[in-house]
Amino acid sequence: MLIVEIEKILRQAGEIILNADYSEIDANEKDGHANFVTNYDRKVQSFLKNELLKLEKDASFIGEEGEMGNINMQGLTFIVDPIDGTTNFIKNLKHSAISVGVLKDGEPYIGCVYNPYLNEMFGAQKGLGSFVSGKKIHVSNKPLNEGLVIFGTSPYYGEYKDLTFKSAYEYYNKALDIRRSGSAALDLCYVAAGRYELFFEYCLSPWDYAAASIIITEAGGVIRRIDNKELRFDEPCGIIAHNGLCE
Repeated sequence: MLIVEIEKILRQAGEIILNADYSEIDANEKDGHANFVTNYDRKVQSFLKNELLKLEKDASFIGEEGEMGNINMQGLTFIVDPIDGTTNFIKNLKHSAISVGVLKDGEPYIGCVYNPYLNEMFGAQKGLGSFVSGKKIHVSNKPLNEGLVIFGTSPYYGEYKDLTFKSAYEYYNKALDIRRSGSAALDLCYVAAGRYELFFEYCLSPWDYAAASIIITEAGGVIRRIDNKELRFDEPCGIIAHNGLCE
């Protein structure tokens, strides 16, 4: 199965992260506040592109560390974030993930998100459910007042700062508590696994949510754009995801 082969590749890529030499990390700022890329982001993405395209040579490949490519509307498209949580990685916080989403004819088909530090592999394939390290997962059945809300601050886009923290304060008053982790891909997977009840962020790129989107839906959850437009994978947007009870 394709998902099994993708998971094998992600585990191999995880070794690059786990064996990183912190004395050799070369971090550079991209556009936006606290938007970093390291030599390890590039190394992991290069490895993923090479190995994933061996599985499907006619597939399209879209990665964070490069120009936004085109989605293949008659075949497979890999949408990749080599290190989701780069600032966490730079700070050695050990909370980052490798994310690979697969679109088939433009629609979510497979999602794999791997946290090498915990050796947790989140995965889903359309119609087959969602799993973490082989065990089936489902969103929680808790209402908002019994739930945890996790959010992202869209640090690259300062125009969302006030709105983000206004929303966070509102959820703080309605929910059990709130959290902020620095990895949107893992946040979304944790909603799928029932660890959090709701996630929101006002601006994410497709590689942040492409893989996790199908993991959420196959786990019985809801993921949509904050502006209620159709969820797309060719442009940044705001995302909200929850267990169906917590909006």
